[in-house]
Amino acid sequence: MSIFHFSKTDCQLFLFFSLKKFKKAPKCPNKYISVFDIVKTIKLKKGYNMKKILIALSFLLFSNFANADCNIKSGSINILANDFPALRTLVETAKECTGKAELKVTHSAEHNKIAVPALTANPSEFSVRVAANSSIVPLMNAGLIRPMNDLVKKYGKGIQDSQLITIDGKVMAVAFMANTQHLYVRTDVLKANGIAIPKTYEEVVAASEKIRAAGKMKYPYAAAYKAGWNLAEEFVNMYIGHGGEFFEAGSAKPSINNAKGVATLNMLKKLADLSNPDYLTHDSEAIKVEWEAGNVAIMTLWASRSGTLLDDEGDAKITAATKLVAPATVGGGNIPAATLWWDGFTLAKNRPDADAEASFRAMAHAASSKEMVAKAADQAVWLVEGFVPGPKSVGVIEAVKMGAKPYPMLPQMGLMHGALGNEIVEFLQGNETAEQALKDVDAAYNTKAKEQGFL
Repeated sequence: MSIFHFSKTDCQLFLFFSLKKFKKAPKCPNKYISVFDIVKTIKLKKGYNMKKILIALSFLLFSNFANADCNIKSGSINILANDFPALRTLVETAKECTGKAELKVTHSAEHNKIAVPALTANPSEFSVRVAANSSIVPLMNAGLIRPMNDLVKKYGKGIQDSQLITIDGKVMAVAFMANTQHLYVRTDVLKANGIAIPKTYEEVVAASEKIRAAGKMKYPYAAAYKAGWNLAEEFVNMYIGHGGEFFEAGSAKPSINNAKGVATLNMLKKLADLSNPDYLTHDSEAIKVEWEAGNVAIMTLWASRSGTLLDDEGDAKITAATKLVAPATVGGGNIPAATLWWDGFTLAKNRPDADAEASFRAMAHAASSKEMVAKAADQAVWLVEGFVPGPKSVGVIEAVKMGAKPYPMLPQMGLMHGALGNEIVEFLQGNETAEQALKDVDAAYNTKAKEQGFL
């Protein structure tokens, strides 16, 4: 690709300037179109202002010249990512900067299960893994991702230092957005029942019980309690809100089988009893559906899901009454029962250098795109320079103000997370005590931690 080629976005912008004067305008392709192809296919109306088209061409040619780093001549790009609007926007922006490299993407809710086996293969199935605080840890433990210092120095001009996830002096990821879970409320339902917006999970329970007692909703609360990763994350948030520590100081020995662990499980059980009976199958997408169906009045959900929840496709009355508020505290604590997250991209170790370079250049283009964050400001709290927070950013901003802790980026935390997601299910189903569930978590974690040399 030369600077005399437009990306699809550039082509559309060019047509925006000139479409009213075109008798027949060329369609913008998925990748690139030559300036000369556009001009060649234009049929101008009488009296067309040639000065206007020259200004538009000059502007876009200059923009392309400024983005000459997208002149990728070789390599293959294959991306693994979770599936929600902000990540789809990011990947679509990366597609603008592929040059001659081939780009493929897999968006999947099962990305955590796919990642380690796929990157263990040699060559690995993916060149890029879009990761977060927790999902980068198993990749690093297994040596499956590569440092990016040289690539950042060579091609990372638009990336801010604050976006670089650096561990022991090595840039292992480039972050592009922040995330957290916080409360969503139906203001109309709360008002009709004389309920103030809850600030603690004790108030969430009381509000939900009042709504149920009034006969308004049978299951007024929802959270992503799907057995496995999602359920474990709910425990992590609630345990941190209670002031808990997962491990003994300076050790990988577990430290959850205590009064704070029991209090955490008891609160999760109270909330589960106010939720749809199928809560152990409900992930973020499922509870979003429940909300849009009008079945829920209070919900704990990721900030990154607010874009589609508040779009024009749902019930207008529900959308108008939906309010995003701060994450709740619990147990008299003064920090949120929530964790702060970053999402960023990593590069697979088991891929050729040409693939790593092509992948970095495409992803860096997206992770530094001011145009992208301006157009998609309501999809995420972007960490990219130029981002202006809007109303949908309130959950993350309030979490930061309240002193929310980041998800623990410890080498052994993935093992703890896995044990929690499997071993607390029976307690929630009423088949064992909280104390026994925590003993089961300890046992499952200890087995894995000894196998992998942490204990």
